[in-house]
Amino acid sequence: MHYQGKVYRPWPEAESVLIQTTLGCSNNQCTFCNMFSDKRFKVRELEEIFRDIEQARRLYPKVESIFLIDGNVIAARTEFLLKIFDKITATFPEIKNIALYAGYNDLRRKTPAQLKQLTQAGLTMAYAGLESGDPEVLKWTQKGMTQEQVMEGAALAKDAGLKMLASFIFGLGGRHRSEEHIQATTDLVNQIEPEEIAPMALAIQPGTELERQVLSGEFMMPSPLQVLEEERYLLQNLNDFDCYYWGDHGNNLSRMKGMLPSARQPFLDRINQHIAHNPVTRQEVIQTFAW
Repeated sequence: MHYQGKVYRPWPEAESVLIQTTLGCSNNQCTFCNMFSDKRFKVRELEEIFRDIEQARRLYPKVESIFLIDGNVIAARTEFLLKIFDKITATFPEIKNIALYAGYNDLRRKTPAQLKQLTQAGLTMAYAGLESGDPEVLKWTQKGMTQEQVMEGAALAKDAGLKMLASFIFGLGGRHRSEEHIQATTDLVNQIEPEEIAPMALAIQPGTELERQVLSGEFMMPSPLQVLEEERYLLQNLNDFDCYYWGDHGNNLSRMKGMLPSARQPFLDRINQHIAHNPVTRQEVIQTFAW
């Protein structure tokens, strides 16, 4: 198996075999992220990817889940991806899940027919960084997308039968835009109704533009209480659509996961317990760790 540079995968994919399909991220300018600062976006050669798939077959007697890395794999040409999925399903007849990172804008750049081809070829899940539904937060973090583009990309994926996991960041609005950030994010999640969501608390990554803004005082970090209140607002105001809640990221103050809406009340009870009794809520600034 060959990997170049830093390698990341979502925590729900901890048991998946990783196949590096692209290098870096096609956006690679978000102010809060330095995951792929060590490389420029590039699609790997098909022959190299095939060799890694064949090596994985030699290494593992049973592979039911594969996650394609790096960032925004969906940006690769549809014909290219179809060849990879065909190779995976031929090499691993036992495969059940094939997932990848996908930007909402890159989903928009596929036709409905192309997305349907991908799901029919074996693609089951796409992980998309929503980050925020607040237009101001999306703008200053240089996410490179709008609410309307998110809705368009999400609708195309849903029509194609592609399950989506939307990740977003508690506290990304900072000290002074916490309410606007979580309200707009919750509203957007309600509109796109992803099959899974993965919220995580803000962590400042060393060397990022956001770190510079924190050090200069341009961005004021939220308090732990604000982050917990954001999670409470989200849980209180999500509509009653079926959605798996991956709220167990290592930086979250209340780590929990389960199916919504059935787990809504137990989750809210736990959040309220933290708000009422956790001494961390008396701190001025949330303390989290780089990815």
